Amino acid sequence: MRGAAPSDAAIHDGYAAWVAAHDTLTDADHDAIRRQAAALGFRPLLSLLLPLGCAGAGHAAATLAAVRAQLYPNWQLCISGRSDADEGAVAAAARQEPRITRLPPQDHADPADAANAALAAADGAFAVLLQPGDRLPVQALHDIAVALGAAPGTDLLYTDEDLIDAEGGRSDPRFKTGWDPDLLLAGDCIGSLAVWRTGVMRGAGGLRRGFGGAAAYDLALRATAAMLPDRIVHLPAVLCHRPRAAAPPFRDRLLGRDAAASRRAVAERIGDAARIETAPLWPTARRIVWKVPEPAPLVSVIVPTRDRAELLAACTAGVLHRTDYPALELLVVDNESREKATLALFDTLAADPRVRVLHRPGPFNFPALNNDAVDAAAGEVIVLLNNDVEVADPSWLREMVGHALRPDVGAVGARLLYGDGTVQHGGIVLGPGLAATPVGRGAARGDPGYGGQLALARSLLAVTAACLVMRRAVWQEAGGMNAERFAVAFNDVDLCLRLGELGYRIVWTPFAELFHLESQTRGLPATAAERAREQIEVDNLWYGWRHVFADDPYQNANLATDWLTPLHLVAPRRRRPWRTEG
Repeated sequence: MRGAAPSDAAIHDGYAAWVAAHDTLTDADHDAIRRQAAALGFRPLLSLLLPLGCAGAGHAAATLAAVRAQLYPNWQLCISGRSDADEGAVAAAARQEPRITRLPPQDHADPADAANAALAAADGAFAVLLQPGDRLPVQALHDIAVALGAAPGTDLLYTDEDLIDAEGGRSDPRFKTGWDPDLLLAGDCIGSLAVWRTGVMRGAGGLRRGFGGAAAYDLALRATAAMLPDRIVHLPAVLCHRPRAAAPPFRDRLLGRDAAASRRAVAERIGDAARIETAPLWPTARRIVWKVPEPAPLVSVIVPTRDRAELLAACTAGVLHRTDYPALELLVVDNESREKATLALFDTLAADPRVRVLHRPGPFNFPALNNDAVDAAAGEVIVLLNNDVEVADPSWLREMVGHALRPDVGAVGARLLYGDGTVQHGGIVLGPGLAATPVGRGAARGDPGYGGQLALARSLLAVTAACLVMRRAVWQEAGGMNAERFAVAFNDVDLCLRLGELGYRIVWTPFAELFHLESQTRGLPATAAERAREQIEVDNLWYGWRHVFADDPYQNANLATDWLTPLHLVAPRRRRPWRTEG
C-alpha cells in the first residue's frame, strides 16, 4: 500500500538471499511434487481466469508459460477479452494445450466484463483471477491444492507475493497476515494470489462494473462480509510474482488502488456505522472511524495502584481532564498505599463525582484487583489502565470504544509510546517458542511498520492490559481475568486468547495513543520468590496455550521478531508439503 518504510529495509535488502536459501526449488523438489501430486486424494480442478485488454499489453506470454509449467496437472485456463499485442501468444498456446479455453476475442466496455466472461466458462471448483504478466512458480497450484485439501471448507485462499523483473530477479516481498477484516477495510490485504470457491465468486455476482482496477478488491469486500473466518485461509508462501516493469497504472489496477472506487467499495461495506479518513502514516490506506452512539455509553476506567503518587496523578489527570469522551467514571483500586502524598491524592480525586477509590488490601494480584473493580463498576464498557500510562491524544477513548462496541470484537488495545516517543507496544505476537513479543518495540513514532502494521487498525491474538478496552458483557462471558494462574504476568495474554476461543477478535489501533512511562525502566523479578512466581506463570501460559504459540496467524511464517531483534526474515516455519523431513 506504499513504498518501503524504515522497518521494511532489512526485509527488502535481504530478500534475494532469502529467496536463494529458502524459496528456490531443486530438481529433487520438482520430482517430489510430481509424485505427491499424482498421489493426492483431493485434486480439485483449478480454473485460472485471464482477462485481456484491461491491463498492460504484451505480458500474457509470461503468464501462459508459467501456467503451462505448473507441476500440478489439474488446471484449466479460461482466457477472455482482446489484446492485439497478446493474441499471437494466446492463440499458439490454445492450439498446443487442451486445458486452455480461449473465448472468442471481444472488446469489453468494462474490465469486470472480461473477468466475468472467463468466470462463466470456468468448470473448476475454485477460480483464480490472474492479470497478464502474473507469473506463478511451478509449485504454486500444487501448494494451493494441498492447502485446500487440508481445509476442505475453504471459500477463499490467498498467498504471499512479490515483484519480478525481466531477468527473473525478485524483490519487494509482500508477506501477509492471517485473515483480518480490519486490514481489508484499510486496503487490499488479499492482493495476489486469491483463490475463490467458484460458487462463492458467482454467488457474489462476480466482479462489478464501474470499479475499474478496484473490482477485485470490491469483490473481496462484498464476498467476505458474510463468510465465517475459518473459511478464509492465508497460505504463507510466495506463489505469485507480479511484473516490476509494468506501468504504474497496471500495478495499481492489480492491487485495487483505484482510490475513488476503492473508497466507494469500502463505504458500501461499512454503511453509516463509520466514516472513512486517510491513515496519517500510510496515506494510500484508509482509517475507519467507528461511530460511538449518542448518548455515549458509560465507560468505567479502572486503575490499580500502590503509592507512586506522581504517576497516578499524571494518569488520572489525563483521564479526567484530557480525554474528550463524555461519559466516564474512574475507579482507582488502592492496593495498600501508605505514602502521605498518595493518600492525599486519593482525597483530591474522590472530590470529583466521577471518581471512586476502592481499597483492596492484600498481596498484589493484578487480575483480582481488576475483577473486583469490574464487579463494582457501572459502565457498559470497561478500561483496564496501568497507573504509569498517560494520555497523549484526547480522542483515545472514543477511538477504542468505537471498536469495542462492534459485535465481533472482544478487546481493543492502544498504541503505547515510551517517554521518548518511540513505540513500546503495537500489539503482541506469539511464538515461535514461548515468546509474547510487542510489535514494533523501539520503532520511531512516525514509522508505519512493515505492511503498515504500526499505521493501521488490525487484528491480533493479544494486546497488553496496560491499556485495554472491552464491553463489560464480554468480560463477564469470559469470566474476567485468571487470578489463580496469572497473578502478575501474562494475565492479559491469557484473557485475549480465551476471548479468541469464544469467537471474538482482538483489535489493536494506532489511533489511540498513550505514553507508557514506567515500563521502559522496569527491571526483572529481583527476588528468588519473584523469579519462582514468574516461572510458574510462564509454565501456565505455555502448557495452556502452546498450540497457539506454534502458529500465530498474525505473524507471517517467513518473518519473526523478538525482544532484541526487530522484524526480520527467517527460514519458513511452514514446511513445504512435498518435503518429508521435519
